[in-house]
Amino acid sequence: METKLENILMSRHKEAMISFMNAHPEYFEEAIDLAISDKETFSWRAAWLLWSCMELNDQRIQSYVKTIIKSITTKNDGHQRELIKILLQMNLSEEQEGILFNTCMNIWERIDKMPSVRFTAFQFIVQTGKKYPELTEEIIFLTQNHYLESLSPGIKRSVQRLIKEVTM
Repeated sequence: METKLENILMSRHKEAMISFMNAHPEYFEEAIDLAISDKETFSWRAAWLLWSCMELNDQRIQSYVKTIIKSITTKNDGHQRELIKILLQMNLSEEQEGILFNTCMNIWERIDKMPSVRFTAFQFIVQTGKKYPELTEEIIFLTQNHYLESLSPGIKRSVQRLIKEVTM
């Protein structure tokens, strides 16, 4: 049987879902639990909704960061993208950054994955590279043609813009 939040996730437009979450903050934790679960039609939607409703470095998510990072590898591409988008908005510990960096590297290097999840992973890689300039050479290596061939022209341009942020 579907919960009220699951029903909202399946029957509403984005604006209505956000309005529901804003009016009913008591469902935020359930949304986090759904986002890290493997409930087929609900989990990626819950992650997508969380990203749309959360604040920068949202304290309601902070205690779940480690679990979110661990769960990424078991999710499909679209779900991975939404979880990484949440984590891009969080302040992570060095240990969490390291684990997520490795996860994002693995996603980026898998040229068979959806370009949107690869690009989102690359965004985290670059964000980390800005903080740790010693990673610059490794990040530049990731922009070889081999990694870019499967991307659309628009995403390639976005990758090039991001790389400039690390190399300047």
